[in-house]
Amino acid sequence: MSDPSDFTPSSDFTDIPAASSVDIDMQHVSALRAAIAAGDGSVLRRLLSEEHPAELADRFEQLSADERVLLVELAPDVISPSLLAELEDEVVEDILPLLEPGQISKAMEELDSDDAIQIFEELPKNRRAQVLADLPAQDRKEIEDGFAFDGETAGRLMQREFVAAPDFWSVGQTIDHMRMQHKQGAGNLPDKFFDIYVVDAHFHPLGYVPLSTLMRLESDQILRDIMDTNLTVIKPDLDQEDVAYLFEKFDLISAPVLDADGRLSGMITVDDIVEIIQDEHTEDMLALAGVNEAGLVDTVWSTVGARAPWLFVNLLTAIGASLVIALFQDEIEQLVALAVLLPIVASMGGNTGTQALTVAIRALATRDLTSANRMRVIRREALAALVNGVIFAMVLGAITLVWFGQPKLALVIGAALVFNLFCAGLAGILVPLGLKKIGADPAVASSVFVTTVTDVIGFLAFLGLASIFLL
Repeated sequence: MSDPSDFTPSSDFTDIPAASSVDIDMQHVSALRAAIAAGDGSVLRRLLSEEHPAELADRFEQLSADERVLLVELAPDVISPSLLAELEDEVVEDILPLLEPGQISKAMEELDSDDAIQIFEELPKNRRAQVLADLPAQDRKEIEDGFAFDGETAGRLMQREFVAAPDFWSVGQTIDHMRMQHKQGAGNLPDKFFDIYVVDAHFHPLGYVPLSTLMRLESDQILRDIMDTNLTVIKPDLDQEDVAYLFEKFDLISAPVLDADGRLSGMITVDDIVEIIQDEHTEDMLALAGVNEAGLVDTVWSTVGARAPWLFVNLLTAIGASLVIALFQDEIEQLVALAVLLPIVASMGGNTGTQALTVAIRALATRDLTSANRMRVIRREALAALVNGVIFAMVLGAITLVWFGQPKLALVIGAALVFNLFCAGLAGILVPLGLKKIGADPAVASSVFVTTVTDVIGFLAFLGLASIFLL
């Protein structure tokens, strides 16, 4: 075994970003902009060479749309297949019309099928036929097969390249087969894979052997004797969010995808799932606020168009709450303290509802909230809100008593706060469950309904009790 002290880091290793990486990135982007302004393609090629594709994608996305157009015109060859695979979909959509069909076809041919399908999806429809015509027959079939499935399903997500071997093969035969495929440049050997799937004569999966296990065993051992039969399989029409759930639940590194006849047709690997989990969780988090992700490539008008509809819905619900206040206009005029204290009741109810709602949305997304434990969760959230209501009713009642010197007013606002927080806790859990039951996305619509419930009930409870006991 060699002495570790003899090891010399290779220049091929990717440098770990230093603490000043932000400044370095800005320097790179500034240099890119200067080269674009000067129309110097050779400088652009130098600046964009010997960088990891992910780093290149980050720098590329910092440029404006016009700067990216000029860059592609000056140095189209820097748009490598790996760079296309790393770029955001919106950026790829802008770049592809600037590239020759042959360059796009070559990039799709070099990439794994799942990445190639993503690129093809961003192509303008009037160019797809020309790009497909330039692809080899096998690659063309894989693209067409992928588009037979709906977006955001396992069939669209999976890659068609995988390693499969019959159960009667030995370890040595399997390794020789993989080496031969690599030497011949066979298209069905993926660039990265973790498991060898063991199949029968009809290509139905029987089990799998991790690559790390295969390399440790003697070459004469038979696959059927060493394979793990505890195989988690995925149907091609399964939603990508459900696929991510299976990977998380069973700690999968890769999983086979079966066609309608149960034959092995592709695989999904954990690197794709990490991206899906990130995207799905980000989508749910933003949906709670009624917004979408505002990326670097989004314009003012696209951002406004995405947010304005939810602001309009919020305006309508706010008007509804204001109408409730208008019903008690005379009472408010007689006792100004009601107007002073009214926002406190609504604010406390809104925060309580948001807390319960956030927990419910998260539990639904992670499949922790099910029909089996639904009643227990509802009871927990309602009781927690009720206890919080009692605690803060005493606090707010004492403050009101000191502030206005009216014991009845302190009791009224305390009672209203208890009732509103209890209703807010129930709404925070029941609204997303109800929306889920009718097939709506609870992350998108829940916050508007919960806020409306807490505002209306808070105003009605406080002003209604005040009109009965104080006036």
